[in-house]
Amino acid sequence: MGNKTKDILADKNRRKKMICELMEHPLYVPMKEKELAVFLEVAPEERPALKEILTELLKENKLQISKRGKYSKGEQQILTGTFVSHAKGFGFVEVEDRAEDIFIPAEYVGDAFHQDIVEVELLGKPSGKRQEGRILQIVEHGIKTVVGTFQLCSHYGFVVPDNSKISEDVFVPIERSKGAMDGHKVVVELTSYGKKGKKPEGKVVEILGHINDPGVDIMSIIRGFDLPVEFPEKVMNQAMRIPLEISEADKEGREDLREVVMVTIDSEDAKDLDDAVSLTKDGEGYLLGVHIADVANYVQENSALDKEAYERGTSVYLVDRVIPMLPHRLSNGICSLNAKEDRLAMSCIMNINPKGEVTDYRIVESVINVNERMSYNSVHKILEEEDAEEIARYRELVPMFKDMKELAGILREKRVLRGSIDFDLPETKIILDENGKPIEVKPYEHNSATRIIEDFMLIANETVAGHMYWQGMPFIYRTHDTPDMEKIDKLLTLIQNFGYTFKGDKEEIHPKEIQKLLRGIAGRTEENFITRLTLRSMKQARYSTECFGHFGLAVKEYCHFTSPIRRYPDLQIHRILKDEIRGRLNEKRIAHYDAKLETVAKQCSKLERRAEETERETNKLKKAEYMEDHIGETFEGMISGVTAWGMYVELPSTVEGLVHISKLNGDYFYYDEERYELVGEGTGKKYRLGETVTVVVNGVDKIAKTIDFVLPVD
Repeated sequence: MGNKTKDILADKNRRKKMICELMEHPLYVPMKEKELAVFLEVAPEERPALKEILTELLKENKLQISKRGKYSKGEQQILTGTFVSHAKGFGFVEVEDRAEDIFIPAEYVGDAFHQDIVEVELLGKPSGKRQEGRILQIVEHGIKTVVGTFQLCSHYGFVVPDNSKISEDVFVPIERSKGAMDGHKVVVELTSYGKKGKKPEGKVVEILGHINDPGVDIMSIIRGFDLPVEFPEKVMNQAMRIPLEISEADKEGREDLREVVMVTIDSEDAKDLDDAVSLTKDGEGYLLGVHIADVANYVQENSALDKEAYERGTSVYLVDRVIPMLPHRLSNGICSLNAKEDRLAMSCIMNINPKGEVTDYRIVESVINVNERMSYNSVHKILEEEDAEEIARYRELVPMFKDMKELAGILREKRVLRGSIDFDLPETKIILDENGKPIEVKPYEHNSATRIIEDFMLIANETVAGHMYWQGMPFIYRTHDTPDMEKIDKLLTLIQNFGYTFKGDKEEIHPKEIQKLLRGIAGRTEENFITRLTLRSMKQARYSTECFGHFGLAVKEYCHFTSPIRRYPDLQIHRILKDEIRGRLNEKRIAHYDAKLETVAKQCSKLERRAEETERETNKLKKAEYMEDHIGETFEGMISGVTAWGMYVELPSTVEGLVHISKLNGDYFYYDEERYELVGEGTGKKYRLGETVTVVVNGVDKIAKTIDFVLPVD
């Protein structure tokens, strides 16, 4: 081998450049590794160095290799997405409409900050691992403010971020601290995002209160997710001008349904009642009415109220408060379907046969007057407990409730037959005292009454979506894509450990298979655990102007029509329906909706995820705070997750904590990735998903919102 080649082998970067230039040459013909070695005059003892270089170039996407092992120039792929950092230095880039996030190794993060919009270059994808990438540049900073705890030094301060994904403290010059003291929760506006060797800097713009003050913990989370709390003055002024009673002019052109017997059925503490239901038997069939508050009558498009609702996207239900999409004057007042009061509504009235099929329907603007405000518990007592007092109190409505239960059962069975998946998981109910301290954590179970409302809302949503789809009109659908088969394969591996399986081809799985699995585990110890695993394997539902279908419900057309008080997509849908009912859906209006609905769908999907994350974080915080009073106590729970760093255990109350692998005594335990088990090297002792274990509460970190368990000492 000549001196020139030896020089190149001694300099890896030069060698890489030479190989890339070779493959860009117009006369280059793809070669195998051995052919390249001969062409480059590489000596046998230096072949491993060449192989290493080729592997690196493949990983960097500068080369690609064919099935026959021939190398050619790689195609650089650059995508734009949102960077999600990790405290350990690496991160991920989330790209819209891409199923898998892109893993960014620490050395390729650069100066990217959490939530930055970045350009990322795809690198190679190591066998069996996720796609890797390298951040090329920051397009836009996604975070403007950070919430955290202020720490005062002599001539400056630091803000320790609440968000663990932001690994660096924020430096605050003393003159920009706004007088914050040690332990204050603050909002700091970033003036510099920092870089390697230099911390980000900022100025305090709001002091939320001391870390131990009641309500400050939840407000810190609210500010951290940048949720709007107070309504702007212009919005409140507009709301105040809306009358609290409907006028005769409001009723004109509407179908008068005030003589139709109907009820609202909600939780005892609900204040925004946006749906009422009516039901009569029609021979062997049923006439079901789902009547939804006509919010669009009061919130005009492009008004201050509308713009604020669009910016909020949804009401957010937190453990100690509700952050509404609309001011209370509307959500709890004129738009709430309060009993014994005339209200404007959008009514979907459906003829349903004994098979649960909608044989006819009409969607109308209406005037209604709800006969009774019912609670879930009250209806459940009537139908399931046959409570004499409740039956006597509502004796005129009891026959309708029994018919409702009958029809709901028919509708549910029809959904089951087509493959609809019911993730019937208990939600968490956290009871707080007057100071916001959690005094009880328990599962919030569904009952027969909640299922009636759910079944009736589902059929109304399906009917409205089908109505618009078959007219080919612009619309916002609620879609749920088919799961990624890689995740389904992992789920299959997990459930096989419990003796379960399902069928599916390599390209797609039918929802019926998931449904069969969930029905097969009903009532078993592992039911909640496997249901959660299955749910995590699904894609997120989203809003879309395209009707892709809803995998989970096993239905082709679906939308959100039933909650315009608390969801913006429903409000938008009502406007489209009103235009259609009034004959105003002309070419001009169609063009208007075609131009805006895609943006609305994306905005609402994004804000829905923000609301879910906020709710999840507040629940985690209060669960951690609740368990502070139970340190040292013993509980029985189920292993809900197994990882290389330990096992997660969920208690019947829905509280979840971690038994760290270092706290597993009596042996050295290692993680069996294929079986999702922790295995004792010497004893062979195994900890598997779904197993019941006894744990002791060892510690709580309220800042990180985590709970540590240990196993009891024998």
